Amino acid sequence: MNATHIEHIGIAVPNLEEAIRYWEDVMGLKCYKTEVVEDQKVKTAFLKIGEVKIELLEATSPDSTIAKFIENNGGRGGMHHIAFAVENSSEALAEAESKGIRLIDKTSRKGAENLNIGFMHPKSTLGVLTELCSK
Repeated sequence: MNATHIEHIGIAVPNLEEAIRYWEDVMGLKCYKTEVVEDQKVKTAFLKIGEVKIELLEATSPDSTIAKFIENNGGRGGMHHIAFAVENSSEALAEAESKGIRLIDKTSRKGAENLNIGFMHPKSTLGVLTELCSK
């Protein structure tokens, strides 16, 4: 696998509008896109600093992984994952698995911003939920 750069940092938030206000008003960033990803039960907002994107994630259903993450984090949310850009996310997932990494996704699936995404399990990645993204 050859990660080329950090694609984005995912942050789970209990209220997307409040989070956007914080990042815009306090940090001076600009939200350039919001999007609902139905199969992940999440609404996302994207901001950019330099070449790195910040992805804010709000649950759209109480049974989503983001809702569970926020609940387990005292209702506050917080950093959820880090995503790396790779040439082919399905191939990168297979390579990671061949090296003993436990996967959440065996093959990539469609994510926000029309990227192909797949997650490696934090129990195999030093406690960090890691996403691999490709166009």
